[in-house]
Amino acid sequence: MTKIKSDFSKNWIIENAVEICEQYDKGVLTLRALHYQLVGRGMTNDIKHYKKVVMSMIDARWENVISFDTFSDLDRVMIGNTDYEKTNVEDKASQAKRQVGLWMTSYRKNRWENQDIYPEVFIEKKALQGVFQQKCTEWNVSLGACKGYPSLTFLYEASLRFKEAVSNGKIPVILYFGDYDPSGEDIPRSIQENLNRFGVEVDVQRIALMEHQVIEWQLPPAPAKETDSRTTNWTGLGQVELDAVRPEKLMILCENALENIFNREVYEELLEIESNERVEFKNELKLFVNSLKD
Repeated sequence: MTKIKSDFSKNWIIENAVEICEQYDKGVLTLRALHYQLVGRGMTNDIKHYKKVVMSMIDARWENVISFDTFSDLDRVMIGNTDYEKTNVEDKASQAKRQVGLWMTSYRKNRWENQDIYPEVFIEKKALQGVFQQKCTEWNVSLGACKGYPSLTFLYEASLRFKEAVSNGKIPVILYFGDYDPSGEDIPRSIQENLNRFGVEVDVQRIALMEHQVIEWQLPPAPAKETDSRTTNWTGLGQVELDAVRPEKLMILCENALENIFNREVYEELLEIESNERVEFKNELKLFVNSLKD
């Protein structure tokens, strides 16, 4: 590890940032997550030094020291594509043949179809969506970014999904990941209360950040925001953002939380059924393809 310096110069920031960024796939780290890892290497945890990190990373990317696709910025994304490439019949036919081949072997049972639980993962910050998306995709679980206290529209739409799950015999569960601060502790309560008002009972489990995690992982707290009305009656250690946790730890937390509510025994039963039904699925597709006429 690079020797810690007291001035936290641009060169120090870039040198350490290069080492840190090499540990992650493109688009996993946010600039704030990088800042917290630099704090772990000795940098002061305040807005002045965060801005210094931002400016240093701007220079580092323009100077080709760090690539432009290193960091994620999910608050600014384009929707859809503008297709302009010239189409070719042979290429399209080859693509279609590959797709048909993949469909022949694509039969999968829904991972949660015989589970008692219907889970969703809620995170406080959209900027961390890239960190959680990989595990949620692997587990076939919905991921939603609350962006602080979620809007009533967000919660209303969630209530409809949970009500449908209940009507299908499922128990709705929200795994919540947020900051360690007065609002971060209160948001799960608010989510549960509003969903109750929409007429659905949901088990909201707060997974992070918890006080014992802040202590165990030696995360540097800052004073709780005075602008937060809940700060006056809060007795916590200080504010620690979820971004301060290393991305790999968040991934492990997410996977462990999902594993804790997942019944492996009934899942093995599902895989056995899947294996038998895959043969039937492939035969049905073959019959259909063979029946197609010009």
